[in-house]
This record gives sequence, C-alpha cells and structure tokens, in this order.
Amino acid sequence: MSAEAAVSVFPQLEALLPHVQKPIQYVGGELNSTVKPWESCDVRWALMYPDAYEVGLPNQGVMILYEVLNEQEGVLAERTYSVWPDLEALMREHGVPQFTVDSHRPVKAFDVFGLSFSTELGYTNMLTALDLAGIPLEAKDRTVGDPIVMAGGHAAFNPEPIADFIDCAVIGDGEQAVLEVTKIVRAWKQEGRPGGREELLFRLAKTGGVYVPGFYDVEYLPDGRIGRVVPNKSGVPWRVSKHTVMDLDEWPYPKQPLVPLAETVHERMSVEIFRGCTRGCRFCQAGMITRPVRERSITGIGDMVDKGLKATGFEEVGLLSLSSADHSEIGEIAKGLADRYTEDKIGLSLPSTRVDAFNIDLANELTRNGRRSGLTFAPEGGSERIRKVINKMVSEEDLIRTVATAYGNGWRQVKLYFMCGLPTETDEDVLQIADMAMHVIQKGREVSGSGDIRCTVSIGGFVPKPHTPFQWAPQLSAEETDARLEKLRDKIRGDKKYGRSIGFRYHDGKPGIVEGLLSRGDRRIGAVIRAVYDDGGRFDGWREHFSYDRWMACADKALAPFGVDVDWYTTRERTYEEVLPWDHLDSGLDKDWLWEDWQDALDETEVEDCRWTPCFDCGVCPQMDTAIQIGPTGKKLLPLTVKNAAPAPASSGHAH
Repeated sequence: MSAEAAVSVFPQLEALLPHVQKPIQYVGGELNSTVKPWESCDVRWALMYPDAYEVGLPNQGVMILYEVLNEQEGVLAERTYSVWPDLEALMREHGVPQFTVDSHRPVKAFDVFGLSFSTELGYTNMLTALDLAGIPLEAKDRTVGDPIVMAGGHAAFNPEPIADFIDCAVIGDGEQAVLEVTKIVRAWKQEGRPGGREELLFRLAKTGGVYVPGFYDVEYLPDGRIGRVVPNKSGVPWRVSKHTVMDLDEWPYPKQPLVPLAETVHERMSVEIFRGCTRGCRFCQAGMITRPVRERSITGIGDMVDKGLKATGFEEVGLLSLSSADHSEIGEIAKGLADRYTEDKIGLSLPSTRVDAFNIDLANELTRNGRRSGLTFAPEGGSERIRKVINKMVSEEDLIRTVATAYGNGWRQVKLYFMCGLPTETDEDVLQIADMAMHVIQKGREVSGSGDIRCTVSIGGFVPKPHTPFQWAPQLSAEETDARLEKLRDKIRGDKKYGRSIGFRYHDGKPGIVEGLLSRGDRRIGAVIRAVYDDGGRFDGWREHFSYDRWMACADKALAPFGVDVDWYTTRERTYEEVLPWDHLDSGLDKDWLWEDWQDALDETEVEDCRWTPCFDCGVCPQMDTAIQIGPTGKKLLPLTVKNAAPAPASSGHAH
C-alpha cells in the first residue's frame, strides 16, 4: 500500500458534514486518541466496531486492541465506525471512501481491516464499510493491494455465515493474537510480499490460531446437513483454537480510555474485573466461550481505576464482567474504591447483579458517592422449572428476599430481565413472570410503607447460540413468541392491584429469528446477507432500520437453490450426530460435555459452579492449557488519603 493512497480525505469529508445528522461523530480527535505518523509505521491496522459511533466508541474490545497496537513500535491502529445512511449517500455521490476517525485515511490503505462483532446483526454494516472502502466484498476477488479483512468478537466463534466476505477470523481474546498477527504481516511485507495474499493467509492459518475459511471446503449431505468440513491445503490445521489471555494483571487495558466527543450509550469509565464465567447458564454463549474464569487482582483493579479516572475525568466507574458480584473480593473492591473516592463523588456501578450474589452492604458501597439509580436483576426464567432447565439457580424466595432488602433500604426501582422462548417453555412458565413481578411490588410496598415503587419487567427473545448446550435446541417462532408475550402483557395490565406499578418492555420475536438464522447459519447464509445488503439493509440492530420482511424475502430467494429455509436453521432441533457449522472451531468445550448438559437441561437437572466445586470436565482447562485463576489475594486497597500523593504501588503478586 503506497503512502500516496493514505492521504487524509478530511477536506472532501468536511464539505459534507454540514448536511448530516451528528457530524461531530466523524471528526475524531477525542481525548486519549492516538495519531501516529503514517511513514514511521510498517504495519497498519484499521479497527472497526460495525455500528454507529455512539455504540462503537465505548466498546471495550476495540478500545483495548487500539491501545495494545499503538503501544508497539512501528505499528499504528486507527478506528472506523459505521456511517449513518445520510452520510453514506453523500460519500457515494462525492466519491469519499470509508475513512478512519483518527486521521481520516481511507480504510483501503491499511494492511489489516479488523472488525469486532459482538452481535451478528452487524454483518450488513460490514458490507457497507467494505463497499465504501473500495474493497471487493468477496474475499476471492481481493488482491495484494487490499487489506486483510479479519473478524473477531463473540460472533466470530461461528464466522461461517460471513465466510465469503472475510479473509480470516480470530476467536477468543485479542490482546496477544493481534501482536502475533502483526509479527507475521511485518515479516511478509519485509520479505517483499512473497506469494501474495495467499501466502500471508497461509502463514496466519499455520499458527493454528487464525481461521481462514478459504482453506476449508464444506461438503453437504443430500438432506441439507453438513457432511464434513475439510482443509483443502496441506499444512492447515483440522481445527482452529481460541486464544486465552492468562493473568489479566499483565494486560491492564485500556490505560487511557477514550473520551467520546458525541454522546454515547455509556458515559463512564469501565474496568474489566474478571474474564470468563463458570456459572454454567446454558443459554449464555459469553459465559461458555470465555472460560476459564480469570480474575484481575484487587490491587490491579485499583491501579486501573486510578489511572483511568486521571486520564478521562469521568465521574462513574463501571466494574465490568459477566457476573461482577462473583469476584472473590468484590466487597473489598467496592468498599476500597468508595473510600478512596468519597470526596470526588465518583459513582460505581455493576452492570447486572446476580440475585444470590447481591447484598445490601455491596449495594450501599456502590451508591455511596453516586446516584441511587435502579437495580437490575436477571432471573431469566419466570418459573422455578424453567430456571432449572437453563441452570439459573435462583429461587423466587431468593429474589423476593433480595428486592425486599433493596426496597427496605431506600431503593424505589427494580428492573427484572427475562427471556421468552427457552427450550421446553410453555405459556404457563412465561405467565409466572407476572406473578413474580406482582410479588415483588407487594413485598416492596410492605417493607417500604410506600405505594410509590416500581418494577420493570424487560423481556428478550431467546436465541440458541453456538458453543452452548442449547446449540441443538429449536428456536421459538416469531409468531409464537409474540403470542406468548401478548398473554403476559394482558395478565400484567389486567391486574388492578399491582399492574400500574409494573413496567413492561419487550422485543417482538422477529429480530430474534434473523439473529438465530445468522448465529447458527453456515456458509449458505452468506447469499442471504449479500441479498439483504444489496436491497438496502443497514443497521439491523436498530429497530427503526430493521426490516423482517426484507430478511425473509431475501432468505426465501437465496436459500431456495439449496433446498433449506429459515425454519430449517431456526426452529429445527438438531441431533447428536449432526455436524454443526462451527465444529471445526475449538472453544475448548468438549462437544460430548455440551451434549450431556443439554440432556441434563431436558431432565431439569442443575449443575453447580465449578469455581467452588469439583471440575465437571467441560474440557476447557486441559484443552487450552489454562486454569481457573481466582483470589482472594488478601491484599487491601489502601485509600489514597492525601490527594496527589504517590500512587499506591501496583501489585506484583499473582492470584492463582
């Protein structure tokens, strides 16, 4: 890629900005952003979260990789986000290519174009970006002058639906993976790009940690199922493994979190306090694919919060993880941080709290310096029976006790999150959500002595995901989901005594069916994505841009030649023998263990958390040569009593 190609397009872009909504999101120059001289670097990454700036900028994954790469000598990373349709039209009209916000260089000029997918509904946005960048949509049409298009993030654990459009995918943690990829790209460029694009992809694939779909052939059985997936090139592994970062204290990123210019969905500084989860909720892909649990030490967290607040000026710190109250030292962390920032009025938040891990001391520490907003709990299932099926071991008594404590201590608003369409679910299971909400209000009025309390019930449709025990499960159709939710709504609204205190928010079943098609799809789904994009599909994760009818019409047409349809991918139950599209991608979980857990679900058998009980042989630790890493370390977070005094020393000890 020549230096001439990397000239800033800002002069052309600037003329278009007065004509679009929220032009500030395209300007760049955020606090803590990095612009390195193009010529001083020999490996250049364009990183994309394929959604609008306001959703993409706070994304931790992209922020971490941006910083990890820019810290390297001779490497630069810039960010790009999806442009709204108003700017897209103007860019096409005036020939302005997809650009980075950091220095407005064309994405096509970079060596690697890395996209992070936390949801499958961003696939059409990827095609928009590729097309605007002038990069051929299909990997087979690209030449040595085009960037390597690489997918990562949770959705990349089944990249088959986008296999036609990406050159490769990295599954698992990205921190070490991007450095490894950088090394390989650098060596190939220094040698004069021998063997072209094919040779670079082969070098990446040979590592065993980068999946190159072009090097694998998929064979189908007459009934439409997959027969097998085989490498078509010698030296390419049969299975590709995920990356796991051990010892998070060695990776304290982001050190300098980005501060957005335009309003974004999260206005706070976030620190990931641990990675992984072993609760074993059967619907939860994130929990399954990020095993084992790796905790950041209490001192490591304190250090990150201190540096991050100094670097950003935010007034709230989010303690992130899949189940933050499960950190072995969460009480100490919350108290230590609240003590340290009493005068600065820094608020702390846990994104979602497990009902059984919540205690009032923790809640009080979290809100000591900040605002008392609502509390969010996720029982997930309305009935005791369905909670056994999904392995969410929370009884209604637990929940009522917890919310009673909260209402009794001055909280007025509780939000409960559930799913509809779980395996084996009946109308009755879902209608019990209304009973639970009514009990919550009843108890709240009783303990607070006030009628002025609220409970919001929020419901999402269940989508079976790869690498979970529910990967074989049938999905509930959109019509049945909507009918079930309507009955629930009527039951809540019809209740004279409590109904008015219960808010009800739900998503209809339609986006879930499209998400299900994309999450468990194989390579044949690429034709559907392409057809939807060609028909104008953009921003499918946004209700106002999403069109179910467009997806269904395109799917009917694109899948007809293969003899399969949307129902075949979504509402059909899979059998043990079936080769799943992602079986050759190794998340470390043993397929037989997942199948046994699926059978346990159907028998309504619960499984304990392996952090505190013997191992259940899910396969991750031996397979990935990893181990659970948790405290307690026994260390304390010393309050920084004197402002601007020397910072507390960072811990060098490691928790095992």
